[in-house]
Amino acid sequence: MSYPPCPQCHSEFVYQDQNYLVCPECAHEWNPDDQDSFAVKDANGAPLQQGDKVTCIKDLKVKGSSQVIKVGSKAIIKRIVDGKDHQLDCKIVGAGEMMITAKYVKKA
Repeated sequence: MSYPPCPQCHSEFVYQDQNYLVCPECAHEWNPDDQDSFAVKDANGAPLQQGDKVTCIKDLKVKGSSQVIKVGSKAIIKRIVDGKDHQLDCKIVGAGEMMITAKYVKKA
């Protein structure tokens, strides 16, 4: 069976996982039937994409830790996922990699 190439990195090595297609090279997941309906927006309504730099607009407690992500902390979006509570897989400067809800960041 032939699948379309990855829309982000154009890799041909795409496989199906339930209703989604997955790229093993860049870890991008998408639903081929519902291509344009998934868009993540920041607190100001600006659309976010992989590789964008964002800034936290609120102090965020890190689940399972006493660490807090302070207002103004900068992060780089590594991946955008279709999650119910966390949409952004980010690398936060000084805190490492973690998932963040899009409504608590703004585009830098």
